[in-house]
Formats: sequence, C-alpha cells, structure tokens
Amino acid sequence: MEIRVLGPSCRACDKVYRDTKTVLAELGKAADLEHIRDLKEIGRYGMMATPALIVNGKVKSSGKIPSKKQLKKWLEEA
Repeated sequence: MEIRVLGPSCRACDKVYRDTKTVLAELGKAADLEHIRDLKEIGRYGMMATPALIVNGKVKSSGKIPSKKQLKKWLEEA
C-alpha cells in the first residue's frame, strides 16, 4: 500500500500523518507512508488544499483532517 500525506509542516498536516501512522499500526498493516512537504511536489499532484491524503494513487481527503474512524475505513479497503 502506498500512502502520501501532502502538506507543509503545519499542525493539520502533521496530525493527518501521525493519525495515519497510528491507524496503520492498529490494523497491523504495512505501507509505504510518506509526508510530502515540498510545495512543488505537492503541486504535481494537483492539490490546491492541504492536508491531502492519497492512498494507492486515489485522493481520499483534501483540505480537512479525516477522523481516525474514516482513516481506518479507507485503509481497511485499500
């Protein structure tokens, strides 16, 4: 599973990264998890609002902090 959290080092972006890491551990799932902070690289994904969460190439969230419950659902489905 490939997961990208897009956003500069802001509280919301860092929270999405931490929560995603926590939920992965709770589920016992392995993933290639990366926090992309570089604005040029974020732009390559076409994201206008951060934080953004991309799972296996699909945008799951943009411009908001998803709940851990929602993260769990997305990661179980991936």
